[in-house]
Amino acid sequence: MQVERFVDRHVGPTSEDVAEMLTELGFESMAGLLEGAVPAEIRDSTPIEMPEALSEQEALTECRDRMSRNDVKRSLIGMGYYGCHIPPVVQRNVFENPGWYTQYTPYQAEIAQGRLEALLNFQTMVSDLTGLEVSNASLLDEGTAAAEGVYMCYNLKARNAPDFLFIDEACHPQTIAVIQTRARALDIEVEIGDPAQMDHSTRPFGVVLAYPATDGRLVDYRSLITATHEHGGRVIMVTDLLALCLLTSPGELGADVAVGSAQRFGVPMGYGGPHAGFFATTDAHKRKVPGRIVGASEDVMGRPAYRLALATREQHIRRDKATSNICTAQVLLAIMASMYAVYHGPTGLRQIAERVQSLTTLLRAGLTQVGLEVLNDSWFDTLTVRGNAAELIKVAEASGVNIRGIADDVVGISLDETVGLSDVLDLIGVLSKTRDHGVSLADLPPGTEGIPDSLQRRSEYLTHPVFNLYHSETEMLRYIRKLESRDLSLTRSMIPLGSCTMKLNATSEMMTLGWDTVTNLHPFAPQDQVSGYLGLFDDLESWLAAITGFDAVSLQPNSGAQGEYAGLLVIRGYHESRGEGDRRICLIPSSAHGTNPASAALAGMKVVVVACDGDGNIDRDDLRAKALDHSDRLAALMVTYPSTHGVFEEGITEICQIIHDQGAQVYMDGANLQAQIGLCRAGSFGPDVCHINLHKTFAIPHGGGGPGMGPIAVKAHLSDFLPGHPVVDVGGLKSWGPVSAAPWGSSAILPISWMYMRMMGPEGLAHATAVAILSANYIARRLEPHYPIVYKGSSGLVAHECIIDLSAVNKASGVDENDIAKRLIDYGFHAPTVSWPVPKSMMIEPTESESLSEINRFCDAMIHIREEIREIENGHASAEDNVLKGAPHTAQVCLADDWDRPYSRSQAAYPVPWLRDNKFWPHVSRIDNVKGDRTLVCSCLPLSAFE
Repeated sequence: MQVERFVDRHVGPTSEDVAEMLTELGFESMAGLLEGAVPAEIRDSTPIEMPEALSEQEALTECRDRMSRNDVKRSLIGMGYYGCHIPPVVQRNVFENPGWYTQYTPYQAEIAQGRLEALLNFQTMVSDLTGLEVSNASLLDEGTAAAEGVYMCYNLKARNAPDFLFIDEACHPQTIAVIQTRARALDIEVEIGDPAQMDHSTRPFGVVLAYPATDGRLVDYRSLITATHEHGGRVIMVTDLLALCLLTSPGELGADVAVGSAQRFGVPMGYGGPHAGFFATTDAHKRKVPGRIVGASEDVMGRPAYRLALATREQHIRRDKATSNICTAQVLLAIMASMYAVYHGPTGLRQIAERVQSLTTLLRAGLTQVGLEVLNDSWFDTLTVRGNAAELIKVAEASGVNIRGIADDVVGISLDETVGLSDVLDLIGVLSKTRDHGVSLADLPPGTEGIPDSLQRRSEYLTHPVFNLYHSETEMLRYIRKLESRDLSLTRSMIPLGSCTMKLNATSEMMTLGWDTVTNLHPFAPQDQVSGYLGLFDDLESWLAAITGFDAVSLQPNSGAQGEYAGLLVIRGYHESRGEGDRRICLIPSSAHGTNPASAALAGMKVVVVACDGDGNIDRDDLRAKALDHSDRLAALMVTYPSTHGVFEEGITEICQIIHDQGAQVYMDGANLQAQIGLCRAGSFGPDVCHINLHKTFAIPHGGGGPGMGPIAVKAHLSDFLPGHPVVDVGGLKSWGPVSAAPWGSSAILPISWMYMRMMGPEGLAHATAVAILSANYIARRLEPHYPIVYKGSSGLVAHECIIDLSAVNKASGVDENDIAKRLIDYGFHAPTVSWPVPKSMMIEPTESESLSEINRFCDAMIHIREEIREIENGHASAEDNVLKGAPHTAQVCLADDWDRPYSRSQAAYPVPWLRDNKFWPHVSRIDNVKGDRTLVCSCLPLSAFE
């Protein structure tokens, strides 16, 4: 008897729907369509070498069995990763809620007000605790946040200042290593040492300080910071949000930048991630801040509203001159951290911090009393203890606790909010090898012993009403639900974004995130305790290599842009190993996504732009000329395939050969890998390295803009250069260094992709690709009579996405792509990708998960909007005051006592019949984009005050 197939749940169109769509396109079979869409020179129908598909229950059983091989012990290792309690109201209603994790990046702000408010809360929380005026909406992790801080200071340094950086040796080793990776790529000289011994005459442009130190010490750096400023440098403090509830803030100490991880604010360790890194700085540097920033604005009706601010800094606009290559954030995790702060409030957070610090004080007293030497004389949550490290680690592990080995005779112990009094007393007994140690709560000294008086926090934080209103579960639940209702996610309708692949994130895939064996492991736990994870990594690396045709895979990069950066460093490492370190020219087509040139710049390369022809393909003559012109210094070509314009560009093998003939490498941006699986293999037709967006192609949800994962796959000759790590043995023998803080990046979300691939199997993955291509071509066919399709392949077909041209519409009616995007909100849809890669266009990608009925509903909406535009063109509707220019229409607008618009309320709110059954109401009208660049912290009252 055939077991129910997951592929039939994942792929939206049924076999009957597929036949109907093929007929519409004039094909008798799927094979005929694919032969037309995919160039013969790259087609490869060889079955993917991976296991056959399992049913959902079979895959869950196998995955649970695999992950049960992980031995979950209490982790007191520290090093930036701590046990924490996720408030159940946040776990159930945010972390496990598809209404939060299936949202897209909040570029269409009118339908993202809920998560934008939550992110502004995150920014305000970080700014308050760090004592710095401006914070971003999160970065990838602590290590990369620190590297971004260094890069910002590097870009701010005086012209005559040396390219010299000083790093405190007391930073966590993985943080130091990630900074070193970035510095090496940019030819920055690095010194690692004791800040007390630093020679200020060397004039470092940046000084990175640990606060608290990795060994737990607390140092007052005021005089050092002052001296650094006097010599023209800037100071980046790597810090801890929970510690800052008790410690003087970095801003009060004089720091220019504060970075760290918000993980311990209610986000599980997850064997390394995903977690929200944070970044804060002074107001003077706000236009240099990496990543995204949320600002407070207002809509056209004067109502408070939020939007992404200062967009002109970002990579998609500034390209190789961007403040970073970050095209994402850890949005879902930042929201969880912000909700943790909202739920506990300033009083609750201080109580948690005081409890951790007090128990650490008791642990110190107890260990000292039983004869162990505690080395640090200041502390928040971490102690370093002298003794036989191997023996102490062994006895602690036998009792179910992992502690940190620092040296042969030194161990580290870090407490967290999950540790109780009995745990501390038990640990003292274990380490002293006696149950009768005589230590009790009575031995706990009063006050905040361990924190120097000069570093005890006296300033207030989290005074905004949002952090002081929702401390009962009832109120918190309603606040979360209110914000969720203001966002449009995949739970409401399709999100047809080109290049973003908003497909189904199946419940069975997401269930793995609730398992203790997935979420509660420290990334530096002993390897013999994580055999389940290691086996899963092996599977994924093997399957991804088989799918792409490459030879080796690194799972470390924790975003697509991070994958680009990692792949380019692999290429640089390869050239240097051959004595060709001067190869630093990177050719990039003019159509490329902004992260491509931004990543190349971060990797220390110089970008040379290659022209595209009239069909949107790479101009091979221009490519050949520039490859020859830069032959001796050419490092790489970055190419997206299928092309950024949504077609299978013919001649890709020739393009790769042009580059290889000059001794350079080809990097393939894997953003469009969705169109390749089971049909062709990039490793077979020319590219040497590519990144793979697991958060697109392999079903990890976008989470409102993050988490993401961007593993890289390489040919055999590049495998020795894959990212390494200073703590865990991973990567190639000639690694440039780590690009992420954790050895395997955001490990906890990798089971999602494992489940997806295990349930789809090789045939299911190939079928998903075919249906994605079919659906895109079906949409193109239905819309073409109304909106011209910009680019097609030689057969007249597109790949998995299509671009509609709105330039003629704009010229005839004055309606632009943003007007259509806002009007689509009234129809209950998120807009396709707007104005990229072609101005005055929309790029549409349906994915394989959307049913034919939903695809038709979207097409009907677009066609109906075209009729509304024709009303303007023929003079039946005003060119200035019409239903598109007035969109989106809120319930408040439609229910107002006064209605002075030249179209009816019904036309505004219910332009098509199906909306009367299922209407999504945007919370705000169209937003003033300029005003949102002015208010970057939650200094205003919450929106609820205006309701």
